[in-house]
Amino acid sequence: MSQSTESQQFADRLRRALESLAVRPSPTVVANAFNLRYHGRSVTPHTARNWLLGKVMPTQDKLRVLAEWLQVSPDELRFGRTPGKTYVFELNSGPTEMGMADREMVERYLTLTQEEKKTIRDVVTAFVMSRVAAL
Repeated sequence: MSQSTESQQFADRLRRALESLAVRPSPTVVANAFNLRYHGRSVTPHTARNWLLGKVMPTQDKLRVLAEWLQVSPDELRFGRTPGKTYVFELNSGPTEMGMADREMVERYLTLTQEEKKTIRDVVTAFVMSRVAAL
């Protein structure tokens, strides 16, 4: 795979991860949010723009910070789907594959105690019921 193709695929995954957290894929937004989390030399919006366009890829230390912020694994952000970790659910609208942030959330959920899981289920149920009532 060529470096440009690899960089472009990274950019696609980066934009999807941003979208899954409802973060606008703006170079300025990405640079500012990244710099709040990174303890090295800050990146410019121009650098973030190059990440988003697939012109360059971040170094490994920056990739780790991006992944933590975006709630995905660094490997998945850098290389794509982790083999053996596909989550597909059958919903009323048909099979649905979960995004990166959702898969990470499910993995974290599975580490909780039964009591903590019940609390999370109750919160989600209450949220869904409030949305249904608003319709």
